[in-house]
Amino acid sequence: MRERNGNSFLEGPVFGSLIRFAVPVLGALILQAAYGAVDLLVVGQFGDATSISAVGTGSSFMQMVTFVIVSLAMGATVTIGQHIGEKKPKEAGNTVGTTIVLFTVLGILLTILLEVSAGGIAGLLQVPEGSVEKTVLYIRLCSGGILIIIAYNVISGVLRGVGNADLPLIFVGIACVANILGDLLLVGVFHMDVAGAAIATVGAQLVSVICSVWVLRKTSLPISFSMGQCRIYGRELKKLLHVGVPIALQEAMVQISFLVINSIINHMGLMPSAGYGVAQKLVTFIMLVPSSVMQSVSAFVAQNVGAGKKRRAMQGFTTAMVTGCAVGVGMFCIGFFGGAQLSSLFTKDAGVIVQSAAYLRGFSADCILTCILFSSIGYFNGCGKSIPVMVQGITSAFCIRIPVSILMSKLPGTSLTLVGLATPITTVYGIIFFLVCFARLRREERSIGHRKI
Repeated sequence: MRERNGNSFLEGPVFGSLIRFAVPVLGALILQAAYGAVDLLVVGQFGDATSISAVGTGSSFMQMVTFVIVSLAMGATVTIGQHIGEKKPKEAGNTVGTTIVLFTVLGILLTILLEVSAGGIAGLLQVPEGSVEKTVLYIRLCSGGILIIIAYNVISGVLRGVGNADLPLIFVGIACVANILGDLLLVGVFHMDVAGAAIATVGAQLVSVICSVWVLRKTSLPISFSMGQCRIYGRELKKLLHVGVPIALQEAMVQISFLVINSIINHMGLMPSAGYGVAQKLVTFIMLVPSSVMQSVSAFVAQNVGAGKKRRAMQGFTTAMVTGCAVGVGMFCIGFFGGAQLSSLFTKDAGVIVQSAAYLRGFSADCILTCILFSSIGYFNGCGKSIPVMVQGITSAFCIRIPVSILMSKLPGTSLTLVGLATPITTVYGIIFFLVCFARLRREERSIGHRKI
C-alpha cells in the first residue's frame, strides 16, 4: 500500500515536530513499562520475597533480551526513515520485507536457545537459593513468547521509521490492559504466582500483535509494501545490519552489565536482591523520558539526514537534549526523595522498601545525565553512525559500570546507595566520550568542506 502524505520531520518548528512524536513514544514506553511492572506489583501483593526476587531477576533478563531486539530493530527504523527522507517508498518497503524475514529467523533461534539455557542463566545471575526454581520457570515461560515479543517490537520500529508514533501507543495500551487483567486473574484469583505473571505478560503481547496486524491491514503508510516483498534484499539487509548490529551489541553489553550488577546484589542476600528488583522496575519508569528522547532524535535525524538537512538534524538533537534535561530534574527529585513511597507500591515488606529506596538515592542523578547521553546516541544512530555508539556501550559496561559496581559492593559498610552510584558515574564517562566524537565529526565535516572548495 502507498501513501505520500505520511508524518514528516522535514518541515515546521523543530520543537513542535519532536514533541508531536516524542509524546506518544513516551506514552507507549510508559504503558510498556507498566505492563512489565504489573507482574512485580501483583506478585508483590500476593507472593513473598522469593517470588519478588524471581520476577525481578527473571524480568530483568527478559528486559535485556527485549532491549537487544528493539536495538536491532532500530536498524530498520533508521533505514526506513532515511528512505522516507529520500522519497523512496519502494526501498522502504523492501526494508520492511527484509526485517520481517530476518526477525522471524532470529525469534526461532532465540526461543530454542533460551528454553535450553534457562537453568544456566539463573545460575550465572546467582539467584538466591529460594528463588532459583521460580526464576527458571519465569524465564522459560517468557522465552516461549519470544516470537510474539519480536513481532510487536518490529511493528513498532517500522511505524516509528515512517514517523508514526501514535499506533505503537495504541498497541501497547491494549497490551497493558490485557496484562493487568491477566495478572489479576492468574495471580490474584488463581494464585499461579510467578507462572501466572509470565503467562499474562506473553498473552498480553499476543493480544496486542493480533490487534496491530488487523489495524495495519486497514492503514495506509508512506511506503510501498506487499507480502511479496517478504524476502531478504541484500542492499537493505546490509544497511539494516550496519546500523542495527552495533546498536544491538551496545545495548547487549549495557544490559549484561546490569545483569552482572544484579548478580552482585543477589550475592549480598535475599533482601537486597528483592529491593533491587523493585528498584529496577521503578528505574524503568524513571528512565522513560531519556528513552523517548533517544527514539525521537533517531527518527528525526534519520529523515533529515536522508533529505540532506544536516543543520536541522543538529537542531533536533540540541532541542531534545535541553528539553529532556529539564524534565530529568523533576525525575531526579522523585527518585531521590520519594524512593520509599514509590517502592511501597510494589511491596509491603519494610525491608525490601528500605533496600529499594537506598538504590534509588544513588541512581537518581542519572535521570538528568542520561538525557544528554541518550540524545547523543540518538543523533549518531539517526546519522547511521552506530559504531561510536557500540564502542561507547561496550567500554562503559566493562571498563566503568561493572568495575565500579564491584568496588562499591566491596567497600566496608556498603549499601545499595553506593552500588547505585555506579550508573551515573558510567553516564558521565559516556557524555565525555560523545563530546570527543562530536569534536571529531565536526573536524571531518570542516575538512570535507575545505576539499570541496
